[in-house]
Amino acid sequence: MGESGDTPVTALSRGEGLAAWRQIADGLAAEIEAGHLAAGAQLPPEAALAGRFGVNRHTVRRALAALAERGLVRATQGRGTFVEAPRLAYPIGPRTRFSEIVSRAGREAWGDLVAAASLPAEAGLAEDLGIGAGDPVLELLTVHRADGTPISTARTCLPLPRFAGFDRAYAALGSITRAYAEYGIVDYTRLSTRIGARPAAADEAARLDLAPGRVLITLASVNIDAAGARIQATRSLFVADRVELVVET
Repeated sequence: MGESGDTPVTALSRGEGLAAWRQIADGLAAEIEAGHLAAGAQLPPEAALAGRFGVNRHTVRRALAALAERGLVRATQGRGTFVEAPRLAYPIGPRTRFSEIVSRAGREAWGDLVAAASLPAEAGLAEDLGIGAGDPVLELLTVHRADGTPISTARTCLPLPRFAGFDRAYAALGSITRAYAEYGIVDYTRLSTRIGARPAAADEAARLDLAPGRVLITLASVNIDAAGARIQATRSLFVADRVELVVET
C-alpha cells in the first residue's frame, strides 16, 4: 500500500536491504487486510504481477508462497491464487454437522468423495465401531468445502453390511447427514472427539489446496445413532488457518 493506505504498491524500494519478494508479499498482504483484495478474490496471474512490480515470475512465485504460508492466500492447481476467507467458527458438540455449520455462516457446503473401499477393520477401528477385528467396514476418503474452499479432509469408516452403498449416496448428496437419511437415520450424536495437530503431508496438502507442512487440526470422532449403536468412526484433518474450533459443553 502507499502511505495513504489507499493506493496499491507498484514500485519497489531498491537497495534498502529488503528483498523484492518480501516487499511484494507485504504489499499484497496490506491490500488484503485493507479489503482491496476481498475474501475469495482471485489474484492476477503471475505474469501480470511480475509486470506490475517489474520483477521476474520467480520472485512473484516466492512472494505468493510466503502469503500462502501466512494463510492469506491459497494456490489452486490450474485455477490460480485466491484470497483466503476469514476463519470459519466450527462448533464441536453433541450434534456436529458440517453442512449446517457452514450454511449458518452464510457459505455453501459440499463434500467430495475422493475414494471408497471395503476393508477389514483393524483392532483400533473395530473398538471404535463396537465390532470385531477383521469385520468389514466401508471406508470413505472425502474433502469438505465451504464456498469451494477445502476446509477439511477425512477418512470415515462405517460398518457393513448396514451401510452398503453409502459411498454412492454420499457422492450424490455431498453430505454425511443427507446420506444417513437415505438409510433411515434422521438423528445421530457425537460419542467422543479427540483433538490434536500436526503438519500436512504432501498428499493431504494437495487435497486441501495447502502448502505442504502447514498445520492441520486432527479430530478423531465416533458417532452413534438414536439407539446408541456406533455407526461412524472418522479421522478428520482441518486446515488450521481456515477454521476455529469451538468446543461446546
